[in-house]
Amino acid sequence: MKRRSLLRAAAAALLAPCSVRLPADEAAAEPFEAMDFDWHDAPRQRALPVRLYLPRSAGPRARVPLVVFSHGIGGSRRGYSWLGHHWARHGVASLHLQHVGSDRSLWTGNPLSLLGRLHAAAQEQEALARVHDLRAALDRLLASEIGERVDDTRLLAAGHSYGANTTLLAAGARVQREGRVLDLAEPRLRAALLISAPPFYGEDSMPDILAGVTLPTLHVTATEDVIRIPGYYSDASDRLALYQAIGSRRKWLAVFEGGSHSMFTDRQASGGLALNAQVKAATRELALAFVQHHAGLPHEPLDSWPRRHAALLARSEGFAG
Repeated sequence: MKRRSLLRAAAAALLAPCSVRLPADEAAAEPFEAMDFDWHDAPRQRALPVRLYLPRSAGPRARVPLVVFSHGIGGSRRGYSWLGHHWARHGVASLHLQHVGSDRSLWTGNPLSLLGRLHAAAQEQEALARVHDLRAALDRLLASEIGERVDDTRLLAAGHSYGANTTLLAAGARVQREGRVLDLAEPRLRAALLISAPPFYGEDSMPDILAGVTLPTLHVTATEDVIRIPGYYSDASDRLALYQAIGSRRKWLAVFEGGSHSMFTDRQASGGLALNAQVKAATRELALAFVQHHAGLPHEPLDSWPRRHAALLARSEGFAG
């Protein structure tokens, strides 16, 4: 048996026992499968829970594009389902990571130590571990039997907040440490979607860090996209500065009027109940067109999107026409 076949067989054996699927009545109504896997990255001794949204096969040889999604601080693999469901309904798989050092477990335990847990989750060690989570999850999925349904030449990354930083590092952002450049770029990625991307805290030159990001990037934010975590503050203007500094020549920016930072999570009222729903609908449409465009699938023209949603937008860039 060839080495790749061995990898697939071994991974398939590990995948099956820990799969948790949606209830039958819910799953039957959707054109995709939602599966949870509790993987373990043995070399790092780190748990790697994921949720996979996988379109139902259109044929025995059909292979679909994949988006790897990284959550914000305190999130989980179950978050951002409003994007995962939408992509999967339109023929794009998405693999939602859960980063165990900065996931929903931060909110449990002694409330008096919450601040310490948040600060620990934001440290460099965890930031780097998140990028290794992304690579390990990709390796694990693509080596499995299920991975045969994924096109490994059409892989994209996406993330919100802290997850956008994870995505940036995987897309080519570089930092200097002890006289050397720390390069964590994942060469299999074709494009990156960055929602509410914060700056890299404690770093001096954003352009130097982001010059290496040459993949196509889509940046989504809002005028009230402000991050307030004790010890960390980031104004909405940071999202715009990051967009300007990024090295990619193919980049798009969508800035919604109003809103909030957590409006892009699964929360339904953050930023205003009506606005929240409208922004999510518009973002779903844009995110799908962006992914389809860079995966070589039929899609609505990106250039027409700002005109359709002009009433919601404070600013947009990169859209021609």
